[in-house]
Amino acid sequence: MKLTPINKWHSQLSDTKKVIIAGPCSAETKTQVLETAKKIAEIEQVKIFRAGIWKPRTRPNNFEGVGKEGLKWLKEVKKETNLLTAVEVATPEHVEQCLLHTESVDILWIGARTTANPFSVQELAEALKGVDIPVLVKNPLNPDLSLWIGALERFYKSGIHKLGAIHRGFYPFEKVKFRNIPKWEIPIELKSLYPTLPIINDPSHISGLTSYIEEIAQKALAINMDGLMIETHCNPKEALSDAKQQLTPIELGNLIQKLKFTDEIVKTGEISDRLEQYREQIDSLDFQILELLAKRMDIIGDVGMFKKENNISAFQLTRWKNIMRSRKDFGMNLGLNELFIKNLLQFIHKESILKQT
Repeated sequence: MKLTPINKWHSQLSDTKKVIIAGPCSAETKTQVLETAKKIAEIEQVKIFRAGIWKPRTRPNNFEGVGKEGLKWLKEVKKETNLLTAVEVATPEHVEQCLLHTESVDILWIGARTTANPFSVQELAEALKGVDIPVLVKNPLNPDLSLWIGALERFYKSGIHKLGAIHRGFYPFEKVKFRNIPKWEIPIELKSLYPTLPIINDPSHISGLTSYIEEIAQKALAINMDGLMIETHCNPKEALSDAKQQLTPIELGNLIQKLKFTDEIVKTGEISDRLEQYREQIDSLDFQILELLAKRMDIIGDVGMFKKENNISAFQLTRWKNIMRSRKDFGMNLGLNELFIKNLLQFIHKESILKQT
């Protein structure tokens, strides 16, 4: 995909190194939207105001947004603050309303639930054919990189080349402290495949609670994501949706001041030399790990043959429990993360079973 760089999307973004998008989860009232936008506009780093006017909710009878009425409020936001505006669209009708109000909306984003449905994505892509508007695509709820890429490709084939991705985490099937699991390896892989694709991190949806937003946002910046989308409300306690994950504008400003915005370009001289030394050590260790894994798989092959000759099951529950317990204890004593050890062992064990069958 030959994409337009994010700093070429609009003149207001031309000097922006990292894009900061902020605004309420939902546009609730005209007063709430304008008050929040005006306070956000006082924060120099924020260039884009976000607000959900159509809200896909898990269950009916919850607040589902104000609808197209919110587009009038966004028009006033642009007029009074000069911020760019972004809204979520989930149906061709939403797209049509936004295109009828181009003075209200600058950027569209596609929600996680919509990204998960190729039929819905295709309908939206067709509704946007021939339109020059940036589109941000959130990752699907499940950690399926191909599904995420497929959604981006559908918009690209419809002529949308001002494309970006939003990393908002994935539905957790196990109990974790965050609302959604970051699974950083997935956006990293997406960036590796499409280096010019802007990827914006959404620490609000990953965190679920404001207390974790700084941690997630800093991690995203540390791996050189292109910006942040942070939910911000003038009075979060009264928010009609996702109240626990929305910052006040003052909290947002304080957060941005605390964050360290890293530089992708490595400085020459001593810093570069030292970094190269570390990288050489890592490269050497990686190759050693691969050599050891190859030797392990050779032995696994012999074990598989022995089991077949003696009519022994490939999977031995007692043996597997002993491996998990002993390796986990050993690894944790070395300072390794318990979840990392568990995931690594499960991946190796899965490959070992395949090798034996």
